[in-house]
Amino acid sequence: MKSKNALTTIAIISLIGILFSGYLTISELTANTCPIGGCQQVAGLPTCMYGLIMYLAVFIIAMLGKKQKIE
Repeated sequence: MKSKNALTTIAIISLIGILFSGYLTISELTANTCPIGGCQQVAGLPTCMYGLIMYLAVFIIAMLGKKQKIE
């Protein structure tokens, strides 16, 4: 698999993760309910928010990697 294709695949998977964890985060913060039940908090923030931040970081890194000239 070429590097550009791998980065595209990583970006797509992380985008799906952003959408899912973003939905859970918004639900948890606005309605104070977890759609999948049993959500926990760490340091006062829902755990799904940490997933959102990590998926966002992976997406940004993949997109920056795609911009670089790969030989």
